[in-house]
Amino acid sequence: MEVSQINKIIRARKSVYPRQYIDKPIPKKIIEELLENANHAPTHRLTEPWRFKVFTDESKMKLGDFMAEKYKETASEFSEAKYEKTKNNFSSAGAVIAIVLHRDPKERVPEWEEVASVACAIQNIWISCGQYDLGGYWSSPALVAHIGDHIKLEANEKCLGFFYLGYCESNDRIIKKGPIEQKTEWY
Repeated sequence: MEVSQINKIIRARKSVYPRQYIDKPIPKKIIEELLENANHAPTHRLTEPWRFKVFTDESKMKLGDFMAEKYKETASEFSEAKYEKTKNNFSSAGAVIAIVLHRDPKERVPEWEEVASVACAIQNIWISCGQYDLGGYWSSPALVAHIGDHIKLEANEKCLGFFYLGYCESNDRIIKKGPIEQKTEWY
C-alpha cells in the first residue's frame, strides 16, 4: 500500500536539538501559522487549555539568562557545562515557545485530559515544522517551575516546558521506531 502524504508528514516528525540550529531568524508569520495549527488540537469540552508565550530576539536571550541564573541558584551540584548549555539552547533557537497549561477554572475535565490536549497542540506545531524546513524540540526541565518568576502566569496556569524552533543545515535524520506489532494487542 502506498504511503499517503499525511502519513509521510507524521512519520517525518522528529526532534531537532537547539545545538543543530543555524543562525537564521524565523519570520513572525511562520510562527503565527504554527500557532494557528496548534489551535486546532482536540480539546474536551472546548476548554482550549493551551497558552503560548513566544520569545524571540532579545526576549529569548533574557529568558536564557534568567533560566541559567535560576539553575545556578537552585542546583544542588552546579555544572558550568549545564549552565552554558541552558543559555546556549535559548540563544541558538530562532524562537522559544513556553508551553503553558491553562487549567479550566471550573475543572470540568481531568487535568490529564487538558495536558493531553496541550500535547496534541504541540504535535500540530511539530508536524507543521517540516513545511517550513524548521526543526523543533520540546524540553521540560525542572527549571520550568520557576518561569513564573520571569513572566506572568495566572493562578490556574503552569509551564509544561519549552518548544525550541530553528532552521538547521539538514533535517533529514532518520528516526527508527520499533515495530508497532510489538506494542499492539488485538482482541
